[in-house]
Amino acid sequence: MEEHVVDLTGIAFVMAIAAMLGFVLMRFRQPPIVGYILAGVVLGPTGFGLVENAGSITVLAELGVIMLLFLIGMELSVRVFATVAGIASIVTAGQIAASLGVAALLGLAFGWDFEAVVALGFIVAISSTAVAMQMLEELGELRTATGRITVGVLIAQDIAVVPMLVILSSFGSDSDLTGLVIKLAIAAILIFALLRYLSTRPGKLRLPFTERMSGRVDMVALASVAFCFGAAALTSVAGLSAAFGAFLAGLVIAGSTMRAEAIAATHPIQSLLIVVFFLSIGLLIDLDYVIANLGTVIVVVIAVLAAKTFINVLLLRLVRTPWEQAFPGGLIMAQVGEFSFVLAASGLISGAVSQDTYRLAIAVIAISLLVSPLWMVSLRRFQVIAHHGVTNFREALAEVYAGEIGEIERGRLMVSRGALYARRRARAARIAWQRRRRARRHPAASTARPEPGEAQVADAGPPAEDAARPVDPAPISPESGSTKAG
Repeated sequence: MEEHVVDLTGIAFVMAIAAMLGFVLMRFRQPPIVGYILAGVVLGPTGFGLVENAGSITVLAELGVIMLLFLIGMELSVRVFATVAGIASIVTAGQIAASLGVAALLGLAFGWDFEAVVALGFIVAISSTAVAMQMLEELGELRTATGRITVGVLIAQDIAVVPMLVILSSFGSDSDLTGLVIKLAIAAILIFALLRYLSTRPGKLRLPFTERMSGRVDMVALASVAFCFGAAALTSVAGLSAAFGAFLAGLVIAGSTMRAEAIAATHPIQSLLIVVFFLSIGLLIDLDYVIANLGTVIVVVIAVLAAKTFINVLLLRLVRTPWEQAFPGGLIMAQVGEFSFVLAASGLISGAVSQDTYRLAIAVIAISLLVSPLWMVSLRRFQVIAHHGVTNFREALAEVYAGEIGEIERGRLMVSRGALYARRRARAARIAWQRRRRARRHPAASTARPEPGEAQVADAGPPAEDAARPVDPAPISPESGSTKAG
């Protein structure tokens, strides 16, 4: 019983730190998900070590990814996705091809083998649905044209994860590739048949027991979560990812009459699990490895973000997406995705990547997720400031981070005022203590001699009672020097 109390205390502490860091990042006008990741880094095994066994948090994080894709499916209209499916497929294919090309060039420079080139190309090609959806939500772009195109590309990437896993698993000597391909082919046929049915069916689906559950938030939430994890289990057995099954379940509910109630009922559960998901990303970062290879990690992260941003914007422009949609869409998809963790683990198991390469990949994935919101906000501000005629980089930095600089300046003023007040109080307390000390040592001197800082009063003139008596105005005789009465 005592062990459970300790575990609950640790969970409460972790959640409190995550909430505090999330609030601090919001204060500096940054997405709170950055604070959640930082909390995982600080409290993780290579940080302060408050979370040494991350197994339970990892399980909750997987549930968070499943619930996130379930919510994405519920909020997505199949008919709207059908309008961007062609563009999304072309952009996704271009992203994978470009990532493989860059990995091949690096492989020639560093002597990587074919399996490592393919694995790293796949890992870098995928963007984070979780982070991108959060940024779209916070920017108010989720239901705009930018949001539809971006979400369409992200969904196409999630679909592409399946053949990527097949290819990576084929590098292992003990993998049953034929059986896996058969299961994936059957599942893919069922998936596309479902999408076809939902996109062409007139009206909305009426799921069983919808009328009886209507108005009962607890039953709607329970039934929705059960449907989500049931579909996730089925796709997992079929060889697809569990998160993809949850996404399909969300699509079914999105085409039904209980969509609005299901979204409202499951949103609090999803929000909590997503926080845990970002915490787990921070826990995966090995600070010892990052510190030992800091230069390499920083260069790779910046190169990945810059290259993916350029490739994404270029591909979106090639399919005739307007600049005002292509630029934010490319920025939002600049990070490496959470499914890349799965691809990296699959590559490690099959022997396609070494242990050191795996640790570097994990660090780059996690840090790219960490800095992705900052990267997007900074570049979008630079774009806006560029239209105002800024002539040098220092002025641009001052304009871009004017809000953050203002917050820091206000904080500095508060600290300086507090320090000045504290110094004055300390000086007053020291003077009072010295005064009392002198009074105890020299009572007579303390009464006769004023303390420093007191008004110096001249000891001239008669006492008060003498000054009150009338003075004889008789003149003084110069001869005798005495006073004569009149």
